[in-house]
Parts: sequence; structure tokens; C-alpha cells
Amino acid sequence: MTETPAGGTANIDTVGILGSGIMGAGLVEVAARSGRTVVLRSRTQEGADAAIAKLTKGLDRQVDKGRLEADERAAILGRISATSELSALADCDLVLESVVEDLGVKQSLFAELDGIVKPGAILATNTSTLPIVELAMATSRPESVCGIHFFNPAPMMKLVEVIRPITASDETIAAGLAFASSCGKDAVEVVDRAGFIVNALLFPYLNNAIKMWEQGTASIADIDTAMQGGCNFPMGPFALLDLVGLDTSLAILDALHGEFGDPNFMAATSLKRKVAAGQLGRKSGRGYLAY
Repeated sequence: MTETPAGGTANIDTVGILGSGIMGAGLVEVAARSGRTVVLRSRTQEGADAAIAKLTKGLDRQVDKGRLEADERAAILGRISATSELSALADCDLVLESVVEDLGVKQSLFAELDGIVKPGAILATNTSTLPIVELAMATSRPESVCGIHFFNPAPMMKLVEVIRPITASDETIAAGLAFASSCGKDAVEVVDRAGFIVNALLFPYLNNAIKMWEQGTASIADIDTAMQGGCNFPMGPFALLDLVGLDTSLAILDALHGEFGDPNFMAATSLKRKVAAGQLGRKSGRGYLAY
């Protein structure tokens, strides 16, 4: 493989994915479907194996429904390996992390990856709102660090935001855009500002929906129905908040408010209370709705 001298790779053939949650497993499927070799790394081998098992079941369902050929299923799975060792990512051309939305955790991870992953490889984050430049500066290769933000569920959602921190080289951003496009996604380039495009526009809307309910304007059910029927949205704001996760939603709003100071980004009271109570949405069985 040929490396570019200014950061970023000419070809991305092997991809490392960090994180075995729903998002991580989705990223593995997307990268493997694009024909690339994929290494999934989780903190434990059990977690990595469980993610692959879940992915396998999902592909099996697609075969059963006639959406995927059996030989393609086998080919996709054959490109994937699972590990608990960061050292297994050493030869990857691109490493994309999707771990907890905590800046300190991600900075420590990037610093560790910097000493493991080969020179010239791209280190990328799937963060939805954290500052990419602060991750870049935790490494000795800031020119090779960018954001590549897929949306959940990654195999189905068409958009990818490729985020350019001020430290990234043109080659790195071009490689990130090309990677996303080769995965069948619509890639857009965004400067490194909290929330990027989608979340910076989406979360004031979600936050104001909560405040509308808190003020007694309408019920949760009626607000969701109104936004679905009146705006042709696939789901209402409360259903979407629960799908995203209330803890993730709160973290995004806090990051937006911290950067811009706009009152629309100040998290609604009930959102903070629900997160404190462990009512995080679908993943905990209860959020603004019950599951």
C-alpha cells in the first residue's frame, strides 16, 4: 500500500473498529460489506465475540428475507476478526473508534493508538459532537486525525459527516471522504465545531420539544404524532430521543451549550433528571416512553 507523505493513506484496505456496541457492530458491517478486511476490538474478547454473533444473526435474517445472498454473507463474515488486543490494529490503514462519549477516555485511547498503529494510518473518531482537535493533539500525528461520523443504524443511514479539525491534512480529509463514499454513503465535509451539521440543527429541536411538554403545551404522544404527521418525520422527537439515548442526548446538548452558549442548547430539566435516574431510553427500557 502507498502512503501519502502529509498524513492519510492513498488506499484504505484494512479497517480497525473500536467499540462493540450497536454503533461499533454497525460500523464493522458497513466496512466489511465494502470489501475491506475489518478488525473489531472490544475491551474483552467476550464482548467482541458477542458483537460478531449479533452481526451474524442480523446477516442471517437478511439471507432468510432474500435481501442478501448466502455466499455474500459468508464473504462478509470472512473479512472480519474480533480481538481484545489493541496491538491487533497495528497494520490497519484506518482505525475508527466508537467508544463512550467521554473526551478524556477518547484522548487516552488516541494517545495509546498513536504508539501502536503504523505511521501514515488515519486515526478517526465517530464522535457525534466532541472536539476532534483535542483528540488530534493527543497524538504525534495530528495531520492524520479526523472525524468520520456515521449515524445509527450505520448499515442503513446514508449520511456520513467527515469532520476536519484545523490540524488535519487535505490528504486525510480526502481519504475519509473517499472511504465513506466507497461504503455507499453520502459524505459531507464539516469543520470541527460542536454538533457538526446534523446534531447542531437537530438537538435544539429535540430540546425544545421537551420544554414544550414540560410547559404543558401538549402530551408526549401528541407532540410525537404532530411532528410525524405535520412534518413527515419518521418518528417524533421523544421516540428519537429514546432511540439516541438520553445520556447521549444530554452529553450532546452540554457540548453544544459549552461551545456556543445559546440558551436553546441548555438541556431541559426533565432530561437531566431522567439521566440521573438511569432512565436512558430504549437501552434501559424506559426514557420518555416505556419499552
